Amino acid sequence: MLTHPTLDQLHALGVYGMAKAFGELDKHGDTPQLAHAEWLGLLLDREIVHRHDKRLGARLRHARLRHNAAPEDIDYRSARGLDRRLVEMLLKGDWIDAHDNLALCGPTGIGKSWLACAIGHKACRDNRSVLYTRFPRLLDDLALSRGDGRIARKLKSLGQVELLILDDWGLQPLDAQARHDLLEILEDRYGRKSTIVTSQLDIASWHRAIGDPTYADAILDRLLHNAHRIELTGDSLRRTKPTAAS
Repeated sequence: MLTHPTLDQLHALGVYGMAKAFGELDKHGDTPQLAHAEWLGLLLDREIVHRHDKRLGARLRHARLRHNAAPEDIDYRSARGLDRRLVEMLLKGDWIDAHDNLALCGPTGIGKSWLACAIGHKACRDNRSVLYTRFPRLLDDLALSRGDGRIARKLKSLGQVELLILDDWGLQPLDAQARHDLLEILEDRYGRKSTIVTSQLDIASWHRAIGDPTYADAILDRLLHNAHRIELTGDSLRRTKPTAAS
């Protein structure tokens, strides 16, 4: 079999995983002993892996996760009230299919953002669309989008992502426009997509942090009605684990 014409054809078809595997197999001493079906099986396996890795890379780039957090590295040993069974259930992703939300609270440095990113990373592995943003930055982006006429497109994109991670919720008081924007985002996503919110505030303080009672009722109803809750406690992990951010 002519190696180079075959490789050219594989590249022309865009099956780059198969092309790489073909080149490696062609140089392997045991290759002639493989049956045609075994050859084809190995090529297809490599193409599947190649496409999965490419798709995952694209998902992660779009997600813009704050931390390179892998689910396998979640620390269950630190005394911070982390329920392993609940986290493992969340990592499976059924709650995303059910369009539930997740509220993740605790003091600064306890690992809220890192844990949210680990869950987001697993969702990317499962071929779900994910987007991470710090809530204060999101409000700034929305203000800019409103100024240059992109607000409708921006809100639409936020409504379509399967898992939206809003980090650092409650760091600053909400003005009237911020309350309106947050309600619009949650209204579009309620019962359709899933949202993770992390906050240093305990959930009981969220109503007061929103400011306007009417908006607070509407926002929290859409956010917490179907939300799983993780409330972490304890000392900051930054003293011993600099990668575990708040």
